[in-house]
Amino acid sequence: MAQLSTMLLPQAPSSYDLVPLSWAGFTFRIHLLCLSSLWHVTLPRKAVQPASKAKCFSKAYAKVLRRVILALLGIAYLCYFIAACWLSFQRALPLVVMTAVVVFFICWSLFKKHCGAKVLLLWVALLGGLIIWLALDTARNPEQFISLAGFCFLVLFLFACSKHHSAVSWRAVSWGLGLEFIFGLLILRTTPGIQAFKWLGDQIQFFLGYTTAGSSFVFGNRLIEEVFAFQTLPIVVFFSCVMSILYYLGIMQWLIVKISWILQVSMGTTSTETLSVAGNIFVGQTEAPLLIRPYLADMTCSEIHAVMTGGFSTIAGSVMGAYISFGIDAASLIAASVMAAPCALAMSKLVYPEVEESKFKGKASIRLAKGEERNILEAASNGAAASVVLVANIAANLIAFLAVLEFINAALRWFGEMVDIEGLSFQVICSYVLMPVAFLMGADWADSPLVAELLGMKIFLNEFVAYQQLATYKKKRLSGLEEWDGSRKQWISVSAENITTFALCGFANLSSIGIMLGGLASMVPQRKGDLASVVLRALLTGVCVSMLNACLAGLLHVPTEVGDCVTFLSTANFSSTSYAMYTCCKQLFASSVLDSGMLSFTGAWAGQPEGMRCLTQCCGHYNDTTCEGTT
Repeated sequence: MAQLSTMLLPQAPSSYDLVPLSWAGFTFRIHLLCLSSLWHVTLPRKAVQPASKAKCFSKAYAKVLRRVILALLGIAYLCYFIAACWLSFQRALPLVVMTAVVVFFICWSLFKKHCGAKVLLLWVALLGGLIIWLALDTARNPEQFISLAGFCFLVLFLFACSKHHSAVSWRAVSWGLGLEFIFGLLILRTTPGIQAFKWLGDQIQFFLGYTTAGSSFVFGNRLIEEVFAFQTLPIVVFFSCVMSILYYLGIMQWLIVKISWILQVSMGTTSTETLSVAGNIFVGQTEAPLLIRPYLADMTCSEIHAVMTGGFSTIAGSVMGAYISFGIDAASLIAASVMAAPCALAMSKLVYPEVEESKFKGKASIRLAKGEERNILEAASNGAAASVVLVANIAANLIAFLAVLEFINAALRWFGEMVDIEGLSFQVICSYVLMPVAFLMGADWADSPLVAELLGMKIFLNEFVAYQQLATYKKKRLSGLEEWDGSRKQWISVSAENITTFALCGFANLSSIGIMLGGLASMVPQRKGDLASVVLRALLTGVCVSMLNACLAGLLHVPTEVGDCVTFLSTANFSSTSYAMYTCCKQLFASSVLDSGMLSFTGAWAGQPEGMRCLTQCCGHYNDTTCEGTT
């Protein structure tokens, strides 16, 4: 400051300085200071000019630059994709599937944009052709048409229960059932669909195997191998964590929006109810409504009924992992969840048609709610923490329901013994009451009592207990046990297993009523009356939706053919049994002919030198009348 004042302020003139010259020097110094200031100010502005020009250029050509960047990224990904497939197509199969899904939605958007109404005509023509082909193909197994009769009966039953028969939107009903049929046909009947969902199920099973790394570290290998709670429930924690991460990244929102768009455009339903039902494919009955929480207060009773029906008709991805760990077929569970979405919307509009003016009619899309996590680690932690309540709920329900079931069975046995009825139980009552329903879904008459028992467990207890019992039947079949133990059937056929897997896939049970009402009432407490008035209809609709899926699974099921049993039994080690051994031994028993004390073989076993030895080995494990001739 002292130097600055010395430069700026005029000094007192000395004896030899003239006053004018001193003030001239002061003025000169002022000019120099101003010039230097201008120099220092102008220099940074010139330096900033290229950046500002670049900013203006990017704004002016934003669309072009975006297309160029996307094109470069697309070319780079295409090169990467080709290289991955060239090096190992089997290893790159997951990449192929993900790429195909993205390309499908891009092509669909472009096709819809340029073709418009022609899309509807294409779908109608495709559906008609598929129905004709299916009728001709299924004629080889006419018993599968029983499932078709069951499907029609359930639809007529729900129509009879409709609240407003004259207001039914047949467009929503027909398109919903049509989409369910197309999804089922692609997944269950076509070779690419079967292989794709089998591969997807195998990948999910492999993915769930990573749970062992965490659970074995916390509980130890012995507990996770022997104790159910430590073997199955950690999968729920892991799956919940992964789902939370996918939500944070926006992947789940993208999938839900795309699926809901397909349903909304084809069926003509509103965006709110469609989004909730589409969300139920991946999340549970109380989590999916959170996607549309801001809109629940303004939704009509029909839309609320659709939201509830979607929750009752599907299962959450987290508990799906637990069912897969039981040994339930992963591909069937995934297929059931996907097929249930359009069917739930269709049957909801059949049972509770829209008679009010919706505020969301014609609204193309709504804003999806997002989480509040700030990073991916927080999302993973929140997902794991949120699953603790679910795990505790599952464990508590299993303890309570299995204990209550045992008490009910003890009470029924006591009452039955008073009138000389032996073995009366809850399962026996369900087997008689629901046996016609099981038969109409496509189960054989011999399998129908066991399928009916499982249906009763699912409706009156919960699907977790029912899937656990189904897994027990499946393990007995795969271990090669005898099908009948006296008058008691020990397991059900592959076709009945498949049908039952679809029939049990849903939260529609009596205990879910409280969960559904409690979850929705906490979001919109002012609509408690409306929620309570539609929940029973939604429960009935959800039960029937799972049964409709089971009927479709029975109609589209492709019976598995027995392989080369001659080679299998000739090289088999008979120290243990399996389902393949049981099937081939039954074929060998059927090929054996005992005539005048002489044993011979027909069919594939005719003239086979190993026939007698294999028959003796089979008789060591299974009972048959043919075995009497070998002793």
